[in-house]
Amino acid sequence: MPLAIVHSRGLDGLSAPEVAVEVHLTGGLPQVTLVGLPDTEVKEARDRVRAALQNSGFDFPSKRITVNLAPADLPKESGRFDLPIALGILAASGQIPGNALNNYEFAGELSLSGHLRPIRGALAMVLAAGTRGRCFVLPATSAREAALARDVRVLTANTLLEVCAHLTGHAALSECVASDDHPGHSNDYPDLAEVRGQTQAKRALEIAAAGAHSILLAGPPGTGKSMLATRLPGLLPPMTQEAALESAAVLSLAGQFDPENFCRHPYRSPHHTASSAALVGGGSVPRPGEISLAHQGVLFLDELPEFDRRVLEALREPLESGRIHISRAARQAEFPAQFQLVAAMNPCTCGYHGDPSGKCRCTPDQVARYRNKLSGPLLDRIDLQIEVPALPAEALQKAADGEASATVRARVTLARERQLARQGKPNARLTTKEIDLYCQPDADGAALLKHALSRLNLSARAYHRVLRVARSIADLAGCEAIAAAHVAEAVQYRRFAKD
Repeated sequence: MPLAIVHSRGLDGLSAPEVAVEVHLTGGLPQVTLVGLPDTEVKEARDRVRAALQNSGFDFPSKRITVNLAPADLPKESGRFDLPIALGILAASGQIPGNALNNYEFAGELSLSGHLRPIRGALAMVLAAGTRGRCFVLPATSAREAALARDVRVLTANTLLEVCAHLTGHAALSECVASDDHPGHSNDYPDLAEVRGQTQAKRALEIAAAGAHSILLAGPPGTGKSMLATRLPGLLPPMTQEAALESAAVLSLAGQFDPENFCRHPYRSPHHTASSAALVGGGSVPRPGEISLAHQGVLFLDELPEFDRRVLEALREPLESGRIHISRAARQAEFPAQFQLVAAMNPCTCGYHGDPSGKCRCTPDQVARYRNKLSGPLLDRIDLQIEVPALPAEALQKAADGEASATVRARVTLARERQLARQGKPNARLTTKEIDLYCQPDADGAALLKHALSRLNLSARAYHRVLRVARSIADLAGCEAIAAAHVAEAVQYRRFAKD
């Protein structure tokens, strides 16, 4: 039959719509025509497929070959369509049985020798294929991550010949099965006990982990801000299977997922020269940025005022919504971005403003200009803002005696379980209506909060964030009611921006 249809998947943001690769052979001058909005990588498949078929011992038909990638209005990119195109040509020319293709979906880039190379987004594609009930054939490297989606049978192949041998019944492909033992479950994160001193900062990290709050660490150079930030992933509660799959799928889109790190909270730390597209995502074909790659994990922005202001302002929407919408003239995409922001900054340009040694020579105007690089609306969206002071020599010389990450994580996990049982989400993601329902303090706490509002001139957004933080403090203490002590502690974490 001169017509063959092979099932595959495209990528549109985090979704993976089905793509039918239709191959038709007819008489005429030998040529290969690709239609269906293919980009340059897909168009180059005709040369890769020709060489792969010939080097694998198959005949490349001397006919006019038309390959249609349907639906026609969905842009197609990358080399993942090489394998389905090659199989379509073989089926249309009668070299393999066409009816054997119906129960499978295929994706893989072909080398000129016929070997299969890994592709981006394999996990997202297999997750989308779960409703179809077909097996998915993938290159061996990509199959390891795709097998984490347990609802789909994933077959692994190394060459085009192996795929054809399976379809003709000569040698079956092996199934790739995900292991239940994931190293990401282990406690090999950096340990909080290694941080000396900084008791208040450690407490703030614990609160941030319990309620999924964002945090700003301000202090002189060398006080442990970066060290504290790297400890936050180890304090977070274990990821659910659903959250781990979503995080892995986003990393897979960027080709940065390692199955060995499944269920491990991501930690991203982009340089301050990062562009807006690098941070929030973008490109002519929208790709996830750092905020999405940090989904279900931590995004650390060191030297926060050194980032371009427009880059930082782009964080405002995803900090509120937990998602990022990328719009281009021809394409739109949406990516998840439920990350915990940890930002660090110096108190002034030289870094020593307020230091008892008197090192700082910055004028008040210079200090104000440095801090004004951060807009009020952005600071308003950061729940906890604390100072990390320089430690005296005696504290540095003492042995580390703080709590281990595992001990703190146990308290954090209990507090998070209370939140999920009460409202189904972490405190940082409560809506205004839910804050009124779950975060109302007692009489003393309400009076204290009213006084703080007038003294610190807090905005309505900051007011709601104080209530969310107070709710997390109460959850850590195992209290159902928010008391004045919980409100007082939450208010002190908003004082830095007002100093």
